Amino acid sequence: MRYQLQSQHGQFSWKPRYFTDAIKVLIGINLLLFVFRLIAQDQVDLAGIFGLSPSTIWPMIWQPFTYIFIHGGFWHVAINMLVLWMFGSEMEMIWGKKEFLKYYFITGVGSGLVWLLFNTGAQHSVVLIGASGAVYGILMAYGLMFPNRTVYLYFVVPIKVKW
Repeated sequence: MRYQLQSQHGQFSWKPRYFTDAIKVLIGINLLLFVFRLIAQDQVDLAGIFGLSPSTIWPMIWQPFTYIFIHGGFWHVAINMLVLWMFGSEMEMIWGKKEFLKYYFITGVGSGLVWLLFNTGAQHSVVLIGASGAVYGILMAYGLMFPNRTVYLYFVVPIKVKW
């Protein structure tokens, strides 16, 4: 079932989206690690081990790949996963699972490496966590593919994706 409204202001379309395969796996891993981090926060420093930090990147070279699965709080993980589901599902349906995951990790790892470049040599120990870089990569791709689609900012204000 698909509903579509055409107007002079662009196009708004909505169709029920299901959890595609890659989206299910990504959201599942993020939620599982978030719950584990809540339960084991006193015993295991997941952010210190898997988060991206200029001071620990060399002995822990996995960090550029793992920081995107660790989140700081409920709203951090909730908003990232909501946006990933809303926009990533359609991108995965168009590109396929393999290409979607490749793009997701390229933008996630790439944004982490750019952050690392600007924070190397910082006097304080900073740790980057969260999927925001990869999620913004998905938003960018969605905006480039569907610039005239209308979405609702804060679920109230209609705005074209390109803005």
